[in-house]
Amino acid sequence: MTVYIEIVRRRAFWAVLLLGAVVACSTPPDYAARISAEREAKDQMFRQVGGGASPIRPGEVGQFVPLSYFPIDESYAVPAQLDPSPERITITMPTSTGTLRNVELVGTLKFNLRGQPLKLTAFMERGQRALFVPFSDLTSGTETYQAGRYMNLDPTPSGIYIVDFNVAYIPYCYYNAEYECPLPPAENRLAVPIRAGERTRRADSTVNR
Repeated sequence: MTVYIEIVRRRAFWAVLLLGAVVACSTPPDYAARISAEREAKDQMFRQVGGGASPIRPGEVGQFVPLSYFPIDESYAVPAQLDPSPERITITMPTSTGTLRNVELVGTLKFNLRGQPLKLTAFMERGQRALFVPFSDLTSGTETYQAGRYMNLDPTPSGIYIVDFNVAYIPYCYYNAEYECPLPPAENRLAVPIRAGERTRRADSTVNR
């Protein structure tokens, strides 16, 4: 099975898993319970080594699962306005394998996080509807994967999104170098620490969930 097919499968899984994360500009009362349930579901999927869904090689499940996360913090889920790109141009994005991936430039998400104005460029991968938002931050390489993390946001007609770093995840190339993962562009390297979402096991020996 090609790398592209596996990427499509991964995107489809997350599109279902994260459905509803951007339908309102405030988090629901059961927010923490929902995030916890999504994390448990991902652990279960990753344990299914050999079934085509998990990126983990046979015999390596114990190195990664259960996955490690920062504590759930609703202050990391904030409304964002998408400033659309004047043209939906195709650009090339370098990947973890040294190849180039074509992605479509969608626009810039502008938001405030803990009183600080920030922005992230959003893209769209071939055959996908969700916005693809790769980023890195001051935890990259220490507490989180050095090559960055991803978010996927379902499109909204209003252009208002919820940028929720609690659902930020580490790309599959961290678990298996055979996967081809786009690298965050320079403008998506945040100069702040984002201590929300998935982190590496070595940064959390207690697996604080």
